[in-house]
Amino acid sequence: MTGRTYRLVGADGRPYDNDVPGTLGGHRRNRIYGRLDCPGALRWIAKGHYVTHRVFFLDEETARAAGYRPCASCLPVQYKAWKATLPSPP
Repeated sequence: MTGRTYRLVGADGRPYDNDVPGTLGGHRRNRIYGRLDCPGALRWIAKGHYVTHRVFFLDEETARAAGYRPCASCLPVQYKAWKATLPSPP
């Protein structure tokens, strides 16, 4: 019996197959990740957008290592921490 495989993005930014589904979704072009139930992402998906650029991550650490930032809408605490790491404008 074969199990289902899921296409995830690894820390190196490259896709790979895994037998465990991702816990976070993201947008490849905007390089944002968030919860699978993110209201913003679900609105775009309902409009027929976003899906072609949708990626999935096993966990937050992997998403960050791949160069994605947290979603301000569904992950406000993580977004605030990420934003604090950015250099301040001159």
